[in-house]
Amino acid sequence: MNDRTRCPWCLKFDQYIRYHDEEWGVPVHDDQTHFEFLILEGAQAGLSWATILQKREGYRKAFAGFEAAKVARFTDARLEKILLDPGIVRNRLKVYAARTNAQQFLKVQQEFGSFDKYIWGFVGGKPIVNRPRTLKDVPATTKESDALSKDLIKRGFKFVGSTVMYAHMQACGLVNDHLVSCWRYPSSSIK
Repeated sequence: MNDRTRCPWCLKFDQYIRYHDEEWGVPVHDDQTHFEFLILEGAQAGLSWATILQKREGYRKAFAGFEAAKVARFTDARLEKILLDPGIVRNRLKVYAARTNAQQFLKVQQEFGSFDKYIWGFVGGKPIVNRPRTLKDVPATTKESDALSKDLIKRGFKFVGSTVMYAHMQACGLVNDHLVSCWRYPSSSIK
């Protein structure tokens, strides 16, 4: 795309680079986007993000544009039909977890006013800005992702382990883990 210095994990293909440059680490305050990443990060568990990113459009189609209220009402028959779709990762537990998570997501919205208000509470309402120099400096989990994961599991969410939730926090800008050498580092937590 261009010769900017980027985090080395995104240098596989143009879609990955665009995701890094335009989305990853940018603070999200939109519940539908949070729900999208909750589904996508859960689907990623045990797989590469590149795989999920390439199937993102398939997920949007299969899961009603990530409208939690619609996904919460999916029937078993609809979930079984989704399991036939090659545009997603066809893992029964993950597909069924999307409905469960949508139902729990709506309960969190009702309790807190929004999922956004709930999740940002785990980082004190503002992004945690780390200063990683190499990928080895980026943790897989933190005390914040541990606490978030534990609370989500207690609420009945599935595929929300601490590693998955830390990835969600990175993707949605609750944490800035761009390497300090990356052109996105100084600007990612300002939006």
